[in-house]
Formats: sequence, C-alpha cells, structure tokens
Amino acid sequence: MTIFLHEIKQNRTAFLIWTLAIALMLLICMIMFPEMNTGMGDITDMFANMGSFTQAFGMDRLNFGDVMGFYALECGNILSIGGGFLAALLGINALAKEEKERTAEFLLTHPVRRRTVVLQKLLSILFELLLMNLFVMAVSALSFTLIGEELAIKEFLLLHGAYTVLQIEIACICFGISAFIRRSGVGAGLGLAALLYFLNIFKNISRQAEFLKYITPFAYAEAADIISDSAIDMHLLALGLLYAAIGIGAAFLKYTRKDIAA
Repeated sequence: MTIFLHEIKQNRTAFLIWTLAIALMLLICMIMFPEMNTGMGDITDMFANMGSFTQAFGMDRLNFGDVMGFYALECGNILSIGGGFLAALLGINALAKEEKERTAEFLLTHPVRRRTVVLQKLLSILFELLLMNLFVMAVSALSFTLIGEELAIKEFLLLHGAYTVLQIEIACICFGISAFIRRSGVGAGLGLAALLYFLNIFKNISRQAEFLKYITPFAYAEAADIISDSAIDMHLLALGLLYAAIGIGAAFLKYTRKDIAA
C-alpha cells in the first residue's frame, strides 16, 4: 500500500483545505438559520414566484422555514459543488501528474505492476472522498444540535449518500480522463464538474432538456426531489455508477498500455 499512502500524503494539503472549507461553510449556514427563520415565510413565497430561477434550483419544492428544506438548499449546494470540484481535482491529477512532474520513471522502475499503481491511486481518491463526507456529516449533525433543531435522519442520510455517489462518479470520470493526458488537467476537471452542474440547471428550467438527467449526476442528487420524495432515483443513481465504472475501466485499459514519458 506504499503508493496509496504516498497519494494520501501528497494530497493532504488540498484535501484538508477543501474539507475544512466545506465543513465551515455548512456550519456557518446552519448557525444562521435561527436568525433567518423569522422571515422565512415571506422569503419562501417570494422565491416560489420567481419562475425559471425558482425551478432551476428546486426552490419551488422546498420550504425554507423548515430546517431540512433550508439545509437541503443552502448546504446541499455547498457540498455538491464543493465536493464535486474536490472530486474532479483528485481524479484529474491522479495519473497525469506522473508524466507532468517527470516521476513516472522512478515509480514504474519499482517492482510494481501498472494496474497496481492505478488501483492504489483510485483507492486513495475514494478513501479521501469518503473521509471528507464522513467529517462533513459529523459537522452537519453537530450544527443541528447547536441550533436546537431536530435532524431528519432518513432525509439527511439520503442527501449525503447521493452527494457521495455524485462525487465518486465525477472523480472516476476524471480519473479515466487522467490516463489519456500528459499535462495538468485541472482546468478540464473543474470545467467538467461545472458543466455537469449547469446541465442540471438547464434540465430543471426546460422540459426539452429533461434528457440531461441521464447525463449529469446532479440529477439524482437533486435536494428538492430527495426531500420531497424521501427517496433517491435509483435508476439515475445506477446510471451514475455505470459512468463511474466506465471511467475506471478506461483508466485501467489506457494506463496499462500507455507509452509513458519519463
């Protein structure tokens, strides 16, 4: 597990910054809820009549006066976007950096197979994402206690489960792309995550764009749907896992056959 531990060590600074930033923003949002709750009725009515903007973010289906509705919208966006960007960064650099930083020769001259390299790098990404989500969940659960609100366990777990799968899908797709590039792909990774996010907004606004739900992972992580239905669309989630598997498969196939520049 040498490569696994090395990857964790290399990513620790970025991982800590992103994790603490996401957790802190979630905590601040939840602490603000009691102050904002007095005027939430008027705010909910206002947002409910803002047409396409309301539909884009699912605000027409959420009650901001309810703590879970507030959490789903405010905190859900922070975690899905922030977590999605972190997943993209971890995935897109995993395999490409060996050529970019000229460390491939040192790594691959050791008695280790390429598929082992790919596997351990992938496991390090999944471990970091799971660790980040567990920490954020703990901070979020603590925030409910701090403001004296009851936590709806089922909806809470469904939300975070969907966000975790979303991040894993983005990370695996970017991981697959990483095997095909030789230089830094940070822009491509972040761009892909942002594109998938905006595709979901387009899907929410226009019925003609409904087919986009089969492309973007943000569709099955739609907070308004999860809170309203107390369920995740398992068909879309399964499709997301399929995309993740394709990304992983592409990484193994390409990297094990790739002519890697030292």
